Amino acid sequence: MKCPKCGGEIPFYDLKPNCRHCGVNILYYTQDYLLERDAKRTELESAVLRMLVARVKAVFIGSLPAIFRMVFLVGAICAMMIPFCSVSYKLPFYGESLSVGLIGLISAYSDGLLLSLPNFFKSVLFENATLGALIVTAVFAVLAIVDVVLFVIYLLSFLRPDKTAKMLRNCSVVACVLALCAQIAAFVCNSAIVADTPYAQFSVGFGGFACFALHLILVLINVKMLRKGIEPVYREFDPKRKELLKKVKAGEVNLDDLSLPIFESEEEYATRMKEFQQAMEEEAEAELEAKIQEKAKKEEEEASAK
Repeated sequence: MKCPKCGGEIPFYDLKPNCRHCGVNILYYTQDYLLERDAKRTELESAVLRMLVARVKAVFIGSLPAIFRMVFLVGAICAMMIPFCSVSYKLPFYGESLSVGLIGLISAYSDGLLLSLPNFFKSVLFENATLGALIVTAVFAVLAIVDVVLFVIYLLSFLRPDKTAKMLRNCSVVACVLALCAQIAAFVCNSAIVADTPYAQFSVGFGGFACFALHLILVLINVKMLRKGIEPVYREFDPKRKELLKKVKAGEVNLDDLSLPIFESEEEYATRMKEFQQAMEEEAEAELEAKIQEKAKKEEEEASAK
């Protein structure tokens, strides 16, 4: 075994904690070295985490438009629960209704009605009304896929705030067009294609208008955020710490060659000195209290001895 400080040979039977050559405490010398390396790495890695938190804050709650964007995005998804149109089937001893909206389609799928629409379309009694429902449902399905993509992009927008804001704007434009197309298709089917019969009735809802309005607001919010720019507020030197961590991981820089702290702003220095001062004051108070207790104990022993 060799001494970590001087490199002198230490026999295996030498169980003393100190090196026989230089006298250093082997355990604590290595421990201090490892703790210093851990402190340097922690400083660099915590900067990466703080930068991630800063981006998340800037994207989701960093400004009033960011908060409004979150609210209207959730509202646009919830607006899909409002029916775009509905169809009612009525026969003796039989009655079904289909609502083309998020809740209505889920309910129709669980009841088996949604899978039965192709059979209804082949029926002479239900053909026209079912055709209108299928057209609106097809556009609604595409709109739902776009909204899912929109929501996923929004959740990942903290990775690239400006680039994802452009993607959110473009997806919102597509969703606006699809919502308007679905609503227009419902009106066209109601007025031109579908003829009400005693057995099947087609009615128009306003879910498409609600989705169109909310997605249009999302487009305007994203345009405003892009013009203003989404700039996360990083702590001073954190970007430099992140770049230095990449070099350390790549082996270009050795942690042992760096000082501790590696980077320190005036604010961080003031905070560190304040914490150090508080620790010294607490230690002094603890020592003073221990001396007072020790003195009181001695006085009590002397009094009992007399």
